[in-house]
Amino acid sequence: MSAVLNAPWIARQATDLLAQRGHAWLLQGPSGLGQYALALALVSAWLCEKPTEQGACGDCPSCHAITVHTHADLALLMPETVMLELGWPLSEKAQDEIDKKSRKPSKEIRVEAMRDAVAFAQRTNARGRGKAVLVFPAERMNTITANALLKTLEEPPGDVRFVLATEASHLLLPTIRSRCLAHTMQWPEPEEALSWLGGQGMPAPVAQALLRSAGGRPNDALRQAQAGSSPDWWAHFPKAMRQGDARHLADLSPAHAIDALQKLCHDLVLRQLGATPRFFEAAQLPASAASVSVLTDWFKRLTQSARTAEHPFNAGLMLEALTADAQQTLLSKV
Repeated sequence: MSAVLNAPWIARQATDLLAQRGHAWLLQGPSGLGQYALALALVSAWLCEKPTEQGACGDCPSCHAITVHTHADLALLMPETVMLELGWPLSEKAQDEIDKKSRKPSKEIRVEAMRDAVAFAQRTNARGRGKAVLVFPAERMNTITANALLKTLEEPPGDVRFVLATEASHLLLPTIRSRCLAHTMQWPEPEEALSWLGGQGMPAPVAQALLRSAGGRPNDALRQAQAGSSPDWWAHFPKAMRQGDARHLADLSPAHAIDALQKLCHDLVLRQLGATPRFFEAAQLPASAASVSVLTDWFKRLTQSARTAEHPFNAGLMLEALTADAQQTLLSKV
């Protein structure tokens, strides 16, 4: 994550936001642009003992405490699955319940965690630099959790600041959005993103191909590489779907498979409209006579499937059904 924090487009935005005042920021935009990295840069600077205009010093005890995920004045509100993925410790009670297999890690921000954060906001800070609450992804709050946060945002204690980061701000309560200063994430220049990906050890041809498949979002391109995705996989994906080859999706979760299919559908619509594809090279798209209307209906079905992708009844069967639907659409004569 330190590499993402050092990304030049994140550093620029952090400098801009730190020059402004406000007790609550809402960082919004599509996935892959670094909302979490920017949020962490902000709270690190707020709590840093030797901050500069560019942000946290990175060397003081406060910065070290954030690096090792033990800062007493930082509260994180995340789904437990996200906290585990990012290496943040769960509460003792939550970890004990999961260790005993009495429940699985939550994919939502639990109301119990929100209540702990509200109590945290009322306590005296430990290091004399105030307190910070980081909420990510903010759209994972349910209505009860969001309302609990709203009360604290409306009447914040004097020394606590909030940063909410989201990839779906439209899902947040309007009252939550209205209590925050909004910042729309900035897109890096393609050359800047390619240079940064190269700095992460990604060969230039791979970086260029994965940045394209990620729609220009460098964090998503890096995640694809770390998950084992390759330019060859993306190049063969469209034709594999036309052939009904579900094996091509075997290593993907249903959510990731749906994302790839939505990108394919998007580019086929662009081709039908005479526009340049965004995620694939034109030569990679399969021959298909499917009309814009048929493709639009397919995209709607994919969107519907995405709502249950996190909890599929049977992931293998879902991937086979997605492949069959894709093949039927691509072979459509309408």
